[in-house]
Amino acid sequence: MNLPNKITISRIILSVIVLILLVFPLDKIGINLPTILVNGELQIDIKYLICGVLFMIASLTDCIDGHIARKYNMVTDFGKVMDAIADKILVNGVLIILACTGRTHMIVPVIVICRDTVVDSIKMVVGNKVGAVGASKAGKLKTIFMMCGVTLMLFYNLPFELMGIRVADFLIMAATVLSVASGIEYYINNKKYLLE
Repeated sequence: MNLPNKITISRIILSVIVLILLVFPLDKIGINLPTILVNGELQIDIKYLICGVLFMIASLTDCIDGHIARKYNMVTDFGKVMDAIADKILVNGVLIILACTGRTHMIVPVIVICRDTVVDSIKMVVGNKVGAVGASKAGKLKTIFMMCGVTLMLFYNLPFELMGIRVADFLIMAATVLSVASGIEYYINNKKYLLE
């Protein structure tokens, strides 16, 4: 297993840690993380800040593993597949939790997960014919927008929240639109293989 693939696996491990921290009732085992009051009205749960930092680190590994793989000619089919899986565990898992806690709209994970299911099906069919399919430019842009938006959401949209600017919401909605657009792009680009 080469270095980029090891980094991808580390992202999966970090993703699982983030998801456990977000859903596990720490108070039930005697761990009571403090909350911070910002600007006299915004109450911040430290747990979300910790998850925000871990999410940001995991997101950065997505850029690092791809860069190393391309620069040193270490791109593998395993890497392409595991990279996509790692992104889905990280982003979709956190999106579901944010939607369940009312921090983002439920339609976001529904659209993103449905799109991912369709795209993964296309990749599976095309992969059997021409090899593993990498991410499209729109797909990569969607991932960047979504990771930035989710990171901001975990950080309570600070510092923009203090200015009344919903940057996190904008980035997540833009990523959702790009998600649909990139799904359509995958279909158009691979239509000939699907209809064979």
